[in-house]
Amino acid sequence: MAVTSERIKRNSSIAKVTFKNSNNLFFQSLKKSVDDYFNTTGKKKTGNWQLYSKALILIPAALTIYIVLLSVNLNAVSGLLLCALLGAIIGSIGFNVMHDSCHGAYSSRKWANTILGFSLNAIGGNAFFWKQKHNILHHTYTNIEGVDDDIAQSKLLRQSPTQEWMPIHKYQHIYFPVAYALTIFMWVGLRDFMKYYSRKIHNTDIQPMNRSEHIIFWTSKLLYVIFYIAIPIYFVGWLPWLLGYVTMGVVMSIIIALVFQLAHAVEGPEFDSAGLDDKIIETEWAIHQIKTTANFAPENKFINWFVGGLNFQVEHHLFPRIAHVHYPAISKIVKEKCQEFNLPYHSFPTMSDAIGSHIRTMKKFGQKEYTPEYA
Repeated sequence: MAVTSERIKRNSSIAKVTFKNSNNLFFQSLKKSVDDYFNTTGKKKTGNWQLYSKALILIPAALTIYIVLLSVNLNAVSGLLLCALLGAIIGSIGFNVMHDSCHGAYSSRKWANTILGFSLNAIGGNAFFWKQKHNILHHTYTNIEGVDDDIAQSKLLRQSPTQEWMPIHKYQHIYFPVAYALTIFMWVGLRDFMKYYSRKIHNTDIQPMNRSEHIIFWTSKLLYVIFYIAIPIYFVGWLPWLLGYVTMGVVMSIIIALVFQLAHAVEGPEFDSAGLDDKIIETEWAIHQIKTTANFAPENKFINWFVGGLNFQVEHHLFPRIAHVHYPAISKIVKEKCQEFNLPYHSFPTMSDAIGSHIRTMKKFGQKEYTPEYA
C-alpha cells in the first residue's frame, strides 16, 4: 500500500494519507490462511465456470431484451417492464462481469480482463477512469472523506459525518432514493466528462491518458449515443424512447447505488477524513478495511448471484483480485481471523436489515450535531 500512497501524494492536491503497515500481523495471518485454502482445494483465485456462466446468461439476455424492445410492437406497460428488467440486467452485468474484470480477478489472462472490462464502456461508463476511482482511491482510502470519491459525489447527500452539513441534509433519509435514481445519468452524461476535462477524480489528479485511451473514451461515448439514443428513437419514436430510457436508467441507478452504499454507509463501519495536513491512519490497511466495510444477506444465494458477490464487501475489500465466486468460502476464514484478532466483522443477515440500517445512518448524518461513537 505504501507505493500507492506515494503515487497519490505526488499527483494530488490533498495531503498524503498513509497506514501503519509495518506491523501488519492481521493481514499476514489472514492471507496465509486464505492462500492455504486455495492450495488445499486446488482452486484458482480467478474465475471458474460459475463466473463465466453469468456472462453467458446476462449478456445474451440484455441483447435479447434490447432487440425485442426495438422490433416488437409492445403495449406501454409491457415495454416499460422490459426496460426496467433491462436496467436490472445491465446493472448485474456491471457487478458480475465488469467489476471482477476491472479488478483483474475475472481471468488469469490479462487480455481477457481488459476486454471484458470494456463492458463498462458498453453500458456508458469508462474503464480507465473507473479503475483509478475505484481500484486505487476507494479501495485504498475507504470511507476517508476527501480522497474516497464514493462518499463525496453529490453535495445533496451527506454520506460521511465529516462532510460539510447543509440544512437540506435533515431530509436526506427521505429523498436519498431520488438522488440514487440519478446515478447513471450523472455518471454517463456528466462525471466522466468532468474527469476527462479536469484530469481529476475529486481532489486527485488522474494518470495521463495515452492516445488509445482518448480514442476509446470518445468512441465508446459515441457508440452509447448511437445504441442507447439514436437507434431506439429511430425505431420507436422519441417519447417511447424517453420513457423507456428513463425507466431503464432509474432502475439501474438505484440498484447500483444501493448495493455500494449498503457496504459502507450503514451502522458499524467507521469514517475518517483527509485535510490539508498529512495523515497517518493508526492501523494497518487491512484493519482499516475491516472497520469501514460491511456485508449483507450472506446466506441469500439469489442476491449473491445477482450482485456479483458484492454483498461480501468485507472479503472483496481485503482480496479485490480474488473472483467473487470464492467469497462465501473465504468469508468463514475472514470471520474467524477477525474473532482471533478481536476485530469487528460487520454483517447484516438480510438486505432489508441493511437497508434499514442505511436509512438510519443517513438520518444520523443529516443531523448537524451528530458525532459518531468512534470519534
